[in-house]
Amino acid sequence: MAILGSHMSIAGGYYKAVEAAHRVGCDCVQLFTKNNNQWRAKAISDEDSQRFRTALAELGITHPISHDSYLINLASPDEELWRKSIDAFVVELQRAEQLGIPYVVAHPGAYTSSTESQGLKRIIQALDEVHRQTKGCRACCLVETTAGQGSNLGWKFEQLATILDGVRDPDRLGVCFDTCHVFAAGYPMDTEKSYKSTMRSFNQVIEVKKIRAFHLNDSLKPLGSRVDRHAGIGRGEMGLQPFRFLLNDRRFRKVPMYLETPKGEEKGKDLDVVNLKTLRGLIAG
Repeated sequence: MAILGSHMSIAGGYYKAVEAAHRVGCDCVQLFTKNNNQWRAKAISDEDSQRFRTALAELGITHPISHDSYLINLASPDEELWRKSIDAFVVELQRAEQLGIPYVVAHPGAYTSSTESQGLKRIIQALDEVHRQTKGCRACCLVETTAGQGSNLGWKFEQLATILDGVRDPDRLGVCFDTCHVFAAGYPMDTEKSYKSTMRSFNQVIEVKKIRAFHLNDSLKPLGSRVDRHAGIGRGEMGLQPFRFLLNDRRFRKVPMYLETPKGEEKGKDLDVVNLKTLRGLIAG
């Protein structure tokens, strides 16, 4: 059976995200450990951490992961922003460690005014520095597949492979595979043949065992659009088939999968409940 969950708000306390996940029927949960659009963050108290861990244990929610701040850009050619991003990412890993969260998902970064190769080099240097500053920290980074909007890196599997092969400590890195992003980047998954072909490409370049988490999102924009716009499951350009193939792929049975689909209600039903039900309905047997 697939391990399915969603991204939840930490408003009112970290444990609130766990309660919200449990309420809609999640198995796992993703959250931000701080405001994702601010550099500064309030310190996590021992009580915050304890309440979060207790809620996970009592409510049976597993595989908590966090997502880093959207301000962080480890590929930036701007020295000040690059240094600030390294410092902020070190804090992201430390906060995850405090909460007992094993993985922090991160977009690799955008090269802006430099080049793709320079951007990739910056990311590798940045991650090496982050790893140097967080020796002994068990929380690891999952670089996320991106849609490739603007100068964002990570939309080609080869770019992620360059990062994973380039760092000094590759064991501290994994991949978060976002379905919407991969589709928008130009990898089809709508037929069994195209799904297998995309996964074969990934496996040849990176290896599927490096995938430690999935983001399950349909795409508002078409295949190869390179535009990152999430839609509810089966409500975008992807349709249901890619999710059917993924959920029934034996290789990923123990890899947690998190919704990042639009929130809200429809006909009095929470959209997370609707999307989870749709996903579970695709699992064979």
